[in-house]
Amino acid sequence: MLVLVAPGQGAQTPGFLTPWLELPGAADRVAAWSDAIGLDLVHYGTQADADAIRDTAVAQPLLVAAGILSATALGAVTPGAVAGHSVGEFTAAAFARVLDDTAALTLVRKRGLAMAEAAAITETGMSALLGGDPEVSVAHLRKLGLTPANINGAGQIVAAGTLEQLAALNEDKPEGVRKVVALKVAGAFHTHHMAPAVETLATAAKEVTPADPTVAYVSNKDGRTVASGAEILDRLVGQVANPVRWDLCMETFKELGVTAIVEVSPGGTLVGLAKRALPGVRTLALKTPDDLDAAREIISETVTPAADAAGA
Repeated sequence: MLVLVAPGQGAQTPGFLTPWLELPGAADRVAAWSDAIGLDLVHYGTQADADAIRDTAVAQPLLVAAGILSATALGAVTPGAVAGHSVGEFTAAAFARVLDDTAALTLVRKRGLAMAEAAAITETGMSALLGGDPEVSVAHLRKLGLTPANINGAGQIVAAGTLEQLAALNEDKPEGVRKVVALKVAGAFHTHHMAPAVETLATAAKEVTPADPTVAYVSNKDGRTVASGAEILDRLVGQVANPVRWDLCMETFKELGVTAIVEVSPGGTLVGLAKRALPGVRTLALKTPDDLDAAREIISETVTPAADAAGA
């Protein structure tokens, strides 16, 4: 069983969209999305530096555009399930036809702007904790006033809070944690600091009419599969200020019988977690179009002909 997954903010790197725009029709498609959302995705995905694409309002639509573009390049594929980490949930919603591509990008552009505005109120950030016992780490983070914003499984938790709180964490790591790594994000996402963005996104979501998903959609709120498009949209709104439970998503993948995971561009992070948490599952990250043939090979050996026909 194939699971198609989409990464979240922090996975972007300068110029990562460049090779994908060389595919037939890709540049025109991205240009049309750019016009629709009022953001030059081509420029930011090919020429902008790391600081420019670290901007939340830029990074989020850029990641969703890259994810949709790279998934489309795979051809007609019907995975057994889809999921996304943080903003990657919007990419997954497009995979599952809950939102059409333009609606997903329009909504995520508004999300990014709202989250950037919320992040500007207080200087905040996020840091990944590598190693340690999750229960011990979570208790320690709360003692420091930090939020365990991402519980990713495979020994990784992401803390979020003010820069002062994160500095205290660097000086006072939880027992067993090997390393604390600052993430390339511009705020304490998935915490109470993002409450103003939830209100803005809720208003924007009223203009969208979601469809029920065409494949199993795994929500990173609690790892549950959600069959209602309306509920998925509600979860996309609330998720801005709620922790990401990627650990529970991976447990659900296992329960569903996952045998292969393909992570869309700019892939790598989620595949790394899967390799540690789901041994024996084949994984592949779509970093450039050079990875497409290997991904198609995995898909052809994983997705049954009947499933492919149903999705054609």
